[in-house]
Amino acid sequence: MSAAEPATPGGAALRAPLPADYAAIAAWLPDATACQRWAGPHLAFPFAAEELEGLLRVDGGSDHCLSDAGMAVLGFGQHWPTSGENTHLGRIIVSPTARARGLGRLLCRQLMASALLRPGSRTFTLRVYRDNARAMRLYASLGFAPVEAESGADILFMRTA
Repeated sequence: MSAAEPATPGGAALRAPLPADYAAIAAWLPDATACQRWAGPHLAFPFAAEELEGLLRVDGGSDHCLSDAGMAVLGFGQHWPTSGENTHLGRIIVSPTARARGLGRLLCRQLMASALLRPGSRTFTLRVYRDNARAMRLYASLGFAPVEAESGADILFMRTA
């Protein structure tokens, strides 16, 4: 995969988030359960949409939006270096109105391409809820494999080779 991978479907492309994007993303999280499943236990619900950017900040991390040709946000994800050659992908979400169109795959591929621009980045990790079969299939198709030794009862840890 290269950083110049075509931006499809529909001209969707990765870009830096704009302040208004965080309000749109906040609207995708209707309750505490959805918030925790997406952002983890450190993001309390409810939260102020205008504070979301700061609440999601990860040291050394990079925030990205997937947007259409009109700049409307379709998805969001982050990546940050963890150790050695590894980069962790996190907080991956696609707008509820844009799901089942291949945008999750595009978002993940473009996040990985972006992370590979960091010198030394070669492998990836992520976490996914075990009951999210669609996401688990997507990640497996992108080369992620389960690491049971680092997983829990509800959350599966996955790594690329």
